[in-house]
Amino acid sequence: MFGKRQFRVLPGFGLTLGYTLFYLSLIVLVPLSAAFWRSAELGLDRFWAVVSTPRVLASLRLSFGAALLACAINAVFGFIIAWSLTRMRFPGRRLVDALIDLPFALPTAVAGIALTALYSANGWLGSLLEPLGFKVAYTPRGVVVALMFVGLPFIVRTLQPVVADLDREVERAAETLGASRWQAFRWVVLPAIWPALLTGCALAFSRAVGEYGSVIFIAGNIPRVSEIAPLIIMTKLEQYEYGEATAIAVVMLLLSFVMMLTMNGLQLWAQRRRSGRR
Repeated sequence: MFGKRQFRVLPGFGLTLGYTLFYLSLIVLVPLSAAFWRSAELGLDRFWAVVSTPRVLASLRLSFGAALLACAINAVFGFIIAWSLTRMRFPGRRLVDALIDLPFALPTAVAGIALTALYSANGWLGSLLEPLGFKVAYTPRGVVVALMFVGLPFIVRTLQPVVADLDREVERAAETLGASRWQAFRWVVLPAIWPALLTGCALAFSRAVGEYGSVIFIAGNIPRVSEIAPLIIMTKLEQYEYGEATAIAVVMLLLSFVMMLTMNGLQLWAQRRRSGRR
């Protein structure tokens, strides 16, 4: 009888599930419910008047548009970096691998100040780019650069173990069958890394949408030009306009939920398609 007992590291299903739901409710669901409840005090007309102002709409477009653009750029270069660190051996590889985690450890305010000093008109890169008509600091481009900085590690670290587990023999087999490098990548490598790539993009997008510290310095915070939605929320809170702040926060929450749901759906579709091919 003792030998047939199933070994469990954690307690039984009921206790574990109960603790999970309790902790999730305490940390996530209760604060989010409070935001919805506080914004509901405004009433539907006032709520719509707050979130539909040109300034708020411009900030939402910038926050989500810059996050998507930064995520797309990081998806390309993050894969290249993950592939290089995993498949290649070169001097300083371990140092480069350690630097990938720098945005995790660096305070966001420090990152924002460093990027501003680098891309401003008298910075090392800004002094070279601005004479060419490409201004980064205090423009929406600066927001994208800051979000690329904070989001890159999520994609690289998500892809690295997947790339390391790829069987090189399958790639060589594709080449012996006459496939070009692009065809081998398209039909062998990409389907294998696609779910992990979407996961990394979802994590990077989630971090980028709510990023504040590294953006406000380089963005310039010009209303309807380079002002992000989290900054408007902070401004409303400083002015004790809690209902309006939570109204904007609720819109960001709903838009983020839709984007994350879409990414999760794409990830599930990619996993099922890959399993079907097997």
